[in-house]
Amino acid sequence: MIDTLFEARALEEKDYKSFATVYNDFRNRAVLEYKFELEPLCYKDFIDALEKELINCIVLFENNIPVAFLVYTTAISEAIELNIIHCLKMENILSRSKYLIEEFLRETRAERREKIVCYPMLGSQKTLIGEIARFGFKFVGIAVLRFMMSGTNSRDILKLTELTDLNPCYQVVSWSKEYFDAAVEIVNEAFTTSADALFDPRFLTLEGTYDILDKITNNVYAEFLPEATSVLLCSGVPVGFCFVNLTGGQIANIPIVAIKKEHQGKGLSKHMLKNSVEQLTKWVDEREKPITEVNTCTETNNFQALKMYRHLGFKEDYNYPQSYLPIRK
Repeated sequence: MIDTLFEARALEEKDYKSFATVYNDFRNRAVLEYKFELEPLCYKDFIDALEKELINCIVLFENNIPVAFLVYTTAISEAIELNIIHCLKMENILSRSKYLIEEFLRETRAERREKIVCYPMLGSQKTLIGEIARFGFKFVGIAVLRFMMSGTNSRDILKLTELTDLNPCYQVVSWSKEYFDAAVEIVNEAFTTSADALFDPRFLTLEGTYDILDKITNNVYAEFLPEATSVLLCSGVPVGFCFVNLTGGQIANIPIVAIKKEHQGKGLSKHMLKNSVEQLTKWVDEREKPITEVNTCTETNNFQALKMYRHLGFKEDYNYPQSYLPIRK
């Protein structure tokens, strides 16, 4: 019997042809098995991103044949973002992932002195919880909620939802650039102690929060929708925000809802959220934008947020472990 030889290393140009089969196997499974909202890059574009150093790819070879890979990036945020761990035909994923994670931790050893690792374990990647826990990863449960424009009763629930009247001092308006600085302060205040700050430490500082909102409002993550982004004013001063962007021209996403502490507990976030969703449904009805859904995420134990979203027609679709590896001391 011939022993199997394992090697985990960075993808090189000489591997491109043989690696295509493994990558395309992942691509064919991305939406159904890994819950990707959009199809991943085609192989040519994936290689282009690799060569531009926008992403990094570690491949596991068994007897010189590529059978699994791990992709990560440091180009988007202050964290090291682990995007995917995939094995050809989903075979032996537990044993194979161990080699990939070990090599990933070796390659990022220096960077991890200053950066956390974050890894959204979508879909089938849940099976790796036990494996990566052995390497010191910690976990936060994340629920994904969807408001569907058709095929469910989301819109009926929204129409029937009655909110308490706003105090005359409050007003909900659309986004304007003049609110940016206030948004940075309010989002930073709201998210500093949130679970989000565990896997995106930018929320811990004003500078980091500025970077997040700058990328949201300047179409880095997705197309920003200022008309659907709601701002809560109190006596003309912004005190709350509900940001909205658009992915792939059809999927609206609410990445951040934040309100100043002294205005919390009054049901005001519901007014912002409802205003944003109603703007999106209006575009659909007037055929201005072919939006199929609105989605958002929150921690599985954030019962107040879950209740708010359900009240306005959102339904929980699935949940996943958001894992993170603290900075190496």
